[in-house]
Amino acid sequence: VEKYRPQALSELVSHQDILSTVQRFISEDRLPHLLLYGPPGTGKTSTILACARQLYRDREFGSMVLELNASDDRGIDIVRGPILSFASTRTIFKKGFKLVILDEADAMTQDAQNALRRVIEKFTENTRFCLICNYLSKIIPALQSRCTRFRFGPLTPELMVPRLQHVIQEEGVDVTEDGMKALVTLSSGDMRRALNILQSTTMAFGKVTEENVYTCTGHPLKSDIANILDWMLNQDFSTAYRKITELKTLKGLALQDILTEIHLFVHRVDFPPSIRIQLLIKLADIEYRLAAGTSEKIQLSSLIAAFQVTRDLIVAEA
Repeated sequence: VEKYRPQALSELVSHQDILSTVQRFISEDRLPHLLLYGPPGTGKTSTILACARQLYRDREFGSMVLELNASDDRGIDIVRGPILSFASTRTIFKKGFKLVILDEADAMTQDAQNALRRVIEKFTENTRFCLICNYLSKIIPALQSRCTRFRFGPLTPELMVPRLQHVIQEEGVDVTEDGMKALVTLSSGDMRRALNILQSTTMAFGKVTEENVYTCTGHPLKSDIANILDWMLNQDFSTAYRKITELKTLKGLALQDILTEIHLFVHRVDFPPSIRIQLLIKLADIEYRLAAGTSEKIQLSSLIAAFQVTRDLIVAEA
């Protein structure tokens, strides 16, 4: 993941509109304070690091950029101490500004964020701040209004595939067509996750196929889900229960994952609307109970029961 982190703005594959805006800010030397937010693995940190590399030469990087991550201490003392002293000292000999990057800013305490608003305002002259976070709602409105906000959405498959193929070529990995699809599906727009799955599957199996990817991440296979659905709708209760329990034990599946996958199937299978609605409400209840930490066996019975009731309703309607 780190080996293939984009080094320059031109190497970033996604969010071209954001990048062109930032590029224009830099070229006109009018970079505002930035707030980059969005789900993990969408290129927020890579973007600002690429900007910093473009703005500063290697030898001045250390003195001009202060990067603090959630792993570093960022309580109110740090904001009042190191951040304040870094921001308040002028850059010698050189016009331009310093850059403070606060990664995972949503982990900062309320007090620290409040202390930051004054610092940002006071030293705008010679320092720019860039806040990066996953959840915008955890950043206080006062900070949001001082920054230019950019949302990084999940990456689309069209953007991810070329980048993955580049890495695959460089590393000489054997990936099949369906393996590639599985990578993109499971990572759901998170580039970092896609690369991690690719790496672990390659190390475990040598060849990246759909089955290997699903096995490696512990995700139920599509065929397994189809079987489970088939048993729940066509077998009697005890047979379905026995077969699904056996499959769960054999493949080490979690009911939570099975439920998520089945939910997708329910949308595809052609049920009468009223019956589908009932079923989806039941599935939602089961998911809630599972999240609350109830017994998987009982919830599995409940899942099968929901489908059997659905089946009986369909038969009755027919």
